[in-house]
Amino acid sequence: MPILNFDVDSHKLDLVVNLPNYLTFARIVVVPLLVVALLTPVGENWFGISGYVLAIILFLIASLTDILDGHLARRRNQVSTLGKFLDPIADKLLVSAALIVLVEKHLAPSWAVVIILGREFIVTGLRSVAASEGIVIQAQTSGKIKMWAQCVAIVALLVAAAAGNPPVSNFGLDYPAIRFWEVAEVRTAFANLPTLSLTLNDCKVFGYLIGRGALWASVALAIWSMYDYLSFFFSESKKSKVQKSIPAEEAKAKD
Repeated sequence: MPILNFDVDSHKLDLVVNLPNYLTFARIVVVPLLVVALLTPVGENWFGISGYVLAIILFLIASLTDILDGHLARRRNQVSTLGKFLDPIADKLLVSAALIVLVEKHLAPSWAVVIILGREFIVTGLRSVAASEGIVIQAQTSGKIKMWAQCVAIVALLVAAAAGNPPVSNFGLDYPAIRFWEVAEVRTAFANLPTLSLTLNDCKVFGYLIGRGALWASVALAIWSMYDYLSFFFSESKKSKVQKSIPAEEAKAKD
C-alpha cells in the first residue's frame, strides 16, 4: 500500500492511497467524461446510443462509487486524510458539472443552479474559516438530503431527455411554470395516466416534472442547509471565544 507523506508547517500529514480513495479518483475522472457525453455526439458515434443515455450510465456509476468509497473506508478501517479531502471535492465537481450542462441543455433554470453552486462556495469557505479557528464542521443531515435531491433531479431530467429532444424549459413558456398543471403537455399526461395509455412524450413530461420538483427541493435544501452550517459555526465560534476568555479572566484575578 503506497503512502504519501507530506510535511506541512512542521506537522506530518499521512495521506493513504487505498481502494476507497481510488474509487474517489475514479469519480473525479468521470466528470469530464460526463460533460463530453452530453455536449458532443460521442455516444451516437462510438456506442450507438443517445448522449443522454451515456450520461445517465456515467452519472449512476459515479454515484455508486460515492456510496462504495465511504462504505469500504469504514468497513476496512481505511478512513484517511486524503479521502476526507477528496470525497467532498469529487461530489461537488460531479454535481456542479452535471447541473451546468443541464442549464446548457435547457433542462434546468440558471437561477436555481446559481443558488445551489453559490451555497457550495459559501459552505466551503466557511469550513476553511472554521478550520483556521479550530472548529470542525461535520456534514449536516440537511446537506446530505440536498445531495440526494440533486442526484434525483439530475437523473430524472436526463431520463426525460434520453428518448429524444427534451421538453423545452418551462414547457416553452417565457415565465416559470408555477401553475404547471395548466400546461397542455401536463394535462395530457395526467389524462392518460388513469388508463395507462401513456405516450413516450407523457413519460418524458413526468420525468421532467420529477426532475424539476427535485431541483426545487434542492434549492430549498441548499438555503436551509447553508443556514444550518452558518448557525453551527457562529454558535461554536461564540463558545470558543467564551472558553478562551475564561483563562484570561482567571489570570487577571490572580494578579
